[in-house]
Amino acid sequence: MSLSVTERMAALDWTSIQTELDEQGYAHIPALLSEEECQELLDTYENEELFRSTIQMARHRFGLGEYKYYQTPLPGLLQQLREAFYPELSMTANRWLERLGKEPIYPPVLMKFLDHCHENGQWRPTPLILKYEAGGFNCLHQDLYGDVFFPFQVVFVLNQKELDYTGGEFLLVEQRPRAQSRGHVITLNRGEALIFPTHHRPVQGSRGYYKNTLRHGVSTVTSGTRYSLGIIFHDAK
Repeated sequence: MSLSVTERMAALDWTSIQTELDEQGYAHIPALLSEEECQELLDTYENEELFRSTIQMARHRFGLGEYKYYQTPLPGLLQQLREAFYPELSMTANRWLERLGKEPIYPPVLMKFLDHCHENGQWRPTPLILKYEAGGFNCLHQDLYGDVFFPFQVVFVLNQKELDYTGGEFLLVEQRPRAQSRGHVITLNRGEALIFPTHHRPVQGSRGYYKNTLRHGVSTVTSGTRYSLGIIFHDAK
């Protein structure tokens, strides 16, 4: 890919992406990162100087696997992705607030939003890289980390399903008021991204918009090793 990450992001059909987010709550972004860029991010996993903490999921009953939170400064490619996704998603976030009868609060650039996080005691960076070996999985959860949170996050898969691992599909479960939950099973190839809600989304009802709560996870990896990159836009306490 000869274009920079920022140029590739700008060239995406954001009108269609915004429509997907409004209509189904998530959007699949195909082939945004090259194999070389995926490997560049995957190679950071063994460089402990890049991370502020490592979490063994089984210890906390989160699932079975390991993830590491990057520390600042973030790797350059990761920082570019975080900054490039945010402006478009902030527009969707503000639109969703207005649909729920609330004032738009998200500034158009990431650093302004992070200033708000820091003013509320949330200083720790949250982008992370995750590793699941055979038998690994991630329980359904939300990544909030404090009172201030951004309503979207992005996940990339860094290696190839059916080549490097099997199983390990992304799971998104939507709780609907006075109805049974709805599940989505989403397969991502290497370099593809998924934008999805951190907490809830507005859904049109007969009396206006209401909230549907969402949780996400990863199904059991049946063979090999699966690596993914999570881009969370708010910082943590």
